[in-house]
Amino acid sequence: MRWVAWNLKSYPELALLYAIPNGGQRNRIVAAKLKAEGVKAGVPDLNLAVARGGYHGLYIEMKVKPNKPTKKQLEWHEMLREQGYRVEVCYGWEEGVAVLKGYLK
Repeated sequence: MRWVAWNLKSYPELALLYAIPNGGQRNRIVAAKLKAEGVKAGVPDLNLAVARGGYHGLYIEMKVKPNKPTKKQLEWHEMLREQGYRVEVCYGWEEGVAVLKGYLK
């Protein structure tokens, strides 16, 4: 997200990129509150709400090697693709930047 902030002039559409707070370890009270607010397991980490190349928008799942998407994440990816979204899994910020640049071109 630091790269995004530094590159808003070159890619103004990046202002529509946001993180989805659905991961990480939480205590039971916080987890219950987030669930009540609509947070769902498996939803990708980032959403770029910009239509390009026949897609309604871009979702990015960020991973650290050797981790792979969970079954629930893969289910979400498929459902989003069926609805016309592009979904990518990226390992590291450099890969995420390459996907964002390619999508916006």
